[in-house]
Amino acid sequence: ILGLIGPNGAGKTTLLRMILGLARPQAGSIRVFGLDAGTHGPAIRARVGFVHEHPTFFEGLPAGRVADAVGPFYSTWEWDTFRNMAREFQIPLDRRLRAYSQGMRTRFALALALSHRAELLLLDEPSSGLDPAFRRDLLDRLAGILQGGQTSVLFSSHLTSDLDRVADYITFLRDGRVRLSMTKDEILERHVLVKGGRWELTEGVRRRLQGVVAGAFGFVGITDDLEGVREAWGEGEMVVERATLEDVVYYTGRTGEGGLRLHDR
Repeated sequence: ILGLIGPNGAGKTTLLRMILGLARPQAGSIRVFGLDAGTHGPAIRARVGFVHEHPTFFEGLPAGRVADAVGPFYSTWEWDTFRNMAREFQIPLDRRLRAYSQGMRTRFALALALSHRAELLLLDEPSSGLDPAFRRDLLDRLAGILQGGQTSVLFSSHLTSDLDRVADYITFLRDGRVRLSMTKDEILERHVLVKGGRWELTEGVRRRLQGVVAGAFGFVGITDDLEGVREAWGEGEMVVERATLEDVVYYTGRTGEGGLRLHDR
């Protein structure tokens, strides 16, 4: 499970659209299963399951009729798998989609996405707007589904607590650029928060920070080069704390007051 994180507008949904061949990159290329997404869109989409933040269906039809329409698009569609998932997720297939809650829509979309032996599952903010209890249940069910090892997941979210729970790898986007991409454990092991007085934020310290927010009396920065920061530190006390994924999202790429972007290192 790869967690794709970043603030709103970072480019997460745009990246998923390019993976699906629904948008084209202005430069570079997107390859999925070794195929170019721009020229092999149908072949790729046949092997991908997709769950949108706000799943949209034929509102006037019962869920079972919607599945009847979706299934024939996939040569690998399995009705037994879909019916089992519908029972497990407690999806009333005889109820019209307009009567579904947000949580039921997400469960239905996930059942559709997992009923054709998808090799890659793309989740675009699937837990956004859901209550905490259902979000946790969704993540637990997702982890259970993937225990067979046949499906990889790209999970886009700005809720770092969800990714902290299930992600193996993390890719962090800001302003359409990859700022970090490594295992979740590596991110948490390498990154720390550094706190000090405003007068201690020298240029030497600033160069060794991946992001910093400064106030009238002090600053908080994030770094994966703690030894370098210590070498550049002058007089005064430096406070060091372990960084969370939320800290990484908030501080990386910021500098000074107002959250201006730090120069690339």
